[in-house]
Amino acid sequence: MTDHLTSASSPTGAAVRASAASAVASSSSAPPPDGGGRIRNIAIVAHIDHGKTTLIDSIFRAAHVFRENQQVERRVMDNNELERERGITIRSKHCTVEWNGYLINIVDTPGHADFSGEVERVLSMVDSVLLLVDANEGPMPQTRYVLMRSLKLGHRPIVVVNKVDRPRADPHGALDKTFDLFLELGATDEQADFPVVFGSALEGWIVRDPDRDAHEGMEALFETIVNEVPPPRVNLDAPFRMQVSTLAWSDYLGRIGCGRVLEGRHGRGDELVRVSTRWVGEGRGPEDWEIVGLENARSSHLYVTRGLERQEVEEVQAGDIVWIVGPPDITIGDTLQAPERGSEALAPLEIEEPTVAMFFLVNSGPFAGKEGKAVTLRQIRDRLEREQRVNVALRVEDIGRADGVKVSGRGELHLGILIEEMRREGMELCVSRPEVITQRDAAGHLLEPMEETIIDVPEEYQGAVIEKLALRRGELTGMHNAGAGLVRLELRIPTRGLIGYRNEFLTDTRGLGIMSSRFVGYGPWCGEVTHRDRGSLISMESGTATGYALESLQARGTLFVSPTDPVYEGMIVGEHSRPDDLACNPTRSKRLGNYRAETKEIDVGFKVPRKMTLEQALEWIAADELVEATPTSVRVRKAVLEMEERKRQAKNAAAVGRT
Repeated sequence: MTDHLTSASSPTGAAVRASAASAVASSSSAPPPDGGGRIRNIAIVAHIDHGKTTLIDSIFRAAHVFRENQQVERRVMDNNELERERGITIRSKHCTVEWNGYLINIVDTPGHADFSGEVERVLSMVDSVLLLVDANEGPMPQTRYVLMRSLKLGHRPIVVVNKVDRPRADPHGALDKTFDLFLELGATDEQADFPVVFGSALEGWIVRDPDRDAHEGMEALFETIVNEVPPPRVNLDAPFRMQVSTLAWSDYLGRIGCGRVLEGRHGRGDELVRVSTRWVGEGRGPEDWEIVGLENARSSHLYVTRGLERQEVEEVQAGDIVWIVGPPDITIGDTLQAPERGSEALAPLEIEEPTVAMFFLVNSGPFAGKEGKAVTLRQIRDRLEREQRVNVALRVEDIGRADGVKVSGRGELHLGILIEEMRREGMELCVSRPEVITQRDAAGHLLEPMEETIIDVPEEYQGAVIEKLALRRGELTGMHNAGAGLVRLELRIPTRGLIGYRNEFLTDTRGLGIMSSRFVGYGPWCGEVTHRDRGSLISMESGTATGYALESLQARGTLFVSPTDPVYEGMIVGEHSRPDDLACNPTRSKRLGNYRAETKEIDVGFKVPRKMTLEQALEWIAADELVEATPTSVRVRKAVLEMEERKRQAKNAAAVGRT
């Protein structure tokens, strides 16, 4: 996504640091830290919806980043339209606040498991993390993952128990579970002796003791960060070196690399060397990676973050988190360093491998080009190439088809967000059902991606959930009473088993269940998985749906269209109540005549049709169906529109099966 930078009348890095130093000199409440470092680099990590972005809102207000009378939207860090609609962070973002002369660089990280690889790379830029834990839910799958990575990097997290003001909140119980998780993950004695604060990010207060301290202000959080987070290790006399951890794109400047300066100083326009590396072995030791490229370049722009804006500076130094423009092919894991370092390099950063793939196809339906502007394969490819500039977990393969490409990503949400962005940009395309990417081990055994899943469900619905997941090859690994009539189920299940299940789960639990999952690696192939036990209602005519036809069709299943909606042959207009597909005519109208029946005035009632979102449609479709996504509509259709052609292909497939 295009990133616009601010560069007008920006202070130099030295000026900003001097301003910070003078502020500290005049402040008696903030003693100088050991070593004189006045920079703190910290990331906020948590499970999805535990309050990371809301906490940053409160930090901004407490640090007076905005004017007192300035109108500021909630979740100000979620500057993407999709992020605001869904209430989740999709891409990590940086901000900086100043408190008593200290510059605190904060990174807001994604909470969904599909973006966990980005969290891991961000952790390499910071010196500690704020680990948010919901006082009601306690540690969840993503909490476990981000904590494991933080401990492995040697960070000593600060635990923030959030939402302590909510009903049924159990802050001390959540803290006990978090401590148990630290021990389970092999934390050292120093890491297990972590600092703790409690509060409500939504209400804007953080305290050390929720039972005694007044519930107001964020001073306890700022003091904890300054006192407990070590300043970055600074060696200003060494030659410049940094490693790229995040990418951005500007239509004016090209690719932009972000990372923390590890050593030395670098001025705008100075020479540098870009060293590219890659992993070549199964291990992750010094002998398992190699240098694959050296490039001489110069930096053309340097940026640091102040508040929410990026400001251009003339010089950066060790400890700063910077955005650098210069090498045109800069990518994740590249080492940027002074020429006198020669061919030295840092080990590559891990880039998450895709687990789910689907086909992005040109819209071949009768409505192609009526609702979208970009409809050709060339336009689709160009958009995917732009996405790859900053979305390193995305893979695009040319499969030799003239109508589409294969796109792989970290999960349904990862690809669903991309499709939603494309259709909002005016594109229309067809996409296939998500399929998992398999591997084979050294012995040739088939492996598939596995998920760790945690489900909180009311007790009366646990039987239905366990039964459905067992059919999808889920293995129950833990079960305990979560309190308030809820049961927590812990399962290990193949990724295939979760595709298409989330909507069914909401129906089975009457919308009261909470399910979260995380990719944990590859495991043996689990066999066939039941995907959908109901067929489709397929239109065999093109035209406009009529209330007369739909009124009789609703007895056969659940409708997806309303009267006056345009339909075409091969379009799916509903879900059949039985396992097989049913061809129907939703455009049929009532014949006019002079015969008046006694039952003419009887109205059986018309049910509200189910309007599926893009994610719901992707989960629902079968292997021989497609989702047609346009700027204004989401339709479901058969891959082969003509009914006779589908029958012919089914007959040929049956003949091949018999032989």
